Amino acid sequence: MSASDSLYTIRDFRLTSGATMPEAAIAYVTQGKLAPDGRNAILLTHGYTSSHHFADGQGASEGSWGALVGPGKPIDTDRYFVVAPNMLGSSYGSTGPASRNPATGRPYGPNFPDITLSDIVAQQRELLRHLGVEHLVAVIGPSYGGFQAFQWVVDFPDFMDGVAPIVTAPHPPVDNSSLDGLVGFLAKDPAWNGGDFYDRPGSMVATMTKLRINTLRNYGLEADLAPRFPDKQARDAEIARIAGEWARAFDPNSLIVLRKAYMRFDVRPGFSRIKARMLYVLSRTDALFPPSIAPAVMDGLRAAGVRVDYVEIDSDRGHLASGLDAGKWAPALRAFLDALRQAA
Repeated sequence: MSASDSLYTIRDFRLTSGATMPEAAIAYVTQGKLAPDGRNAILLTHGYTSSHHFADGQGASEGSWGALVGPGKPIDTDRYFVVAPNMLGSSYGSTGPASRNPATGRPYGPNFPDITLSDIVAQQRELLRHLGVEHLVAVIGPSYGGFQAFQWVVDFPDFMDGVAPIVTAPHPPVDNSSLDGLVGFLAKDPAWNGGDFYDRPGSMVATMTKLRINTLRNYGLEADLAPRFPDKQARDAEIARIAGEWARAFDPNSLIVLRKAYMRFDVRPGFSRIKARMLYVLSRTDALFPPSIAPAVMDGLRAAGVRVDYVEIDSDRGHLASGLDAGKWAPALRAFLDALRQAA
């Protein structure tokens, strides 16, 4: 957890499974100032393997959103109170598999309880209550953060004016690799021990680095680095460096916990509950959430009566486009938020 983070701990947090977590801490950062009526807040939700610092460039797996958040920017911190929480089950300060299990005094590891996207957003709802937020202007997030945005607008339809799911879908990626494949890859490491490797700090780094290199390539990082690293060997070394930094910070069991959650995620049956306006954004070259999924998503939303606009980022930067080519869709985001403000 960063020195700039704040931490809020919820006691006896009940999950959708019926299980109760004695302690469910949530790490978060804020920018801007909450209005006296508690109604000027924007919630930023981060991706699968990134962190709540994605708007300030740290742990930004989908590309930093620094160009989108700040004074005078589309998510204007002179106007809005911006809250960015770390997901339940993640590796950057919130309670996750590497956290101490109060019942045993050891890390939860593979015994971390099964959670859902609804559990993740319910914990965030408790955080907002703690902060004095009475109503959200919008929930905005890329990739897995978009899953959270979709879940928010279905679970708490009266709590926000707008929602912007970015480079994402209301269901898991069609080509998502299986949970068994992920566990099998991790289990090849001699230190894995069924997921209980915590007595050997750093033992999983090499395996996690390999996994991360593949992920970054799928996200389109190689193409983004090519102008700065025209030599392939130098480019490969830079990807390995970035992957290694992430591998030293991210718990392998968090990958499993969060993947289990999103493999069960599908809010399409809840489209009729949506009341907020929506901005849905995809990237032209995203292999994970390609624009070919847009017609079905848009048709489903509109059939349910959702007021939704679609924007496609004309970018060669794949899944990273929302951050690395932020300028190409920033006007649409600014216009969306301005329209919400005028309608309020």
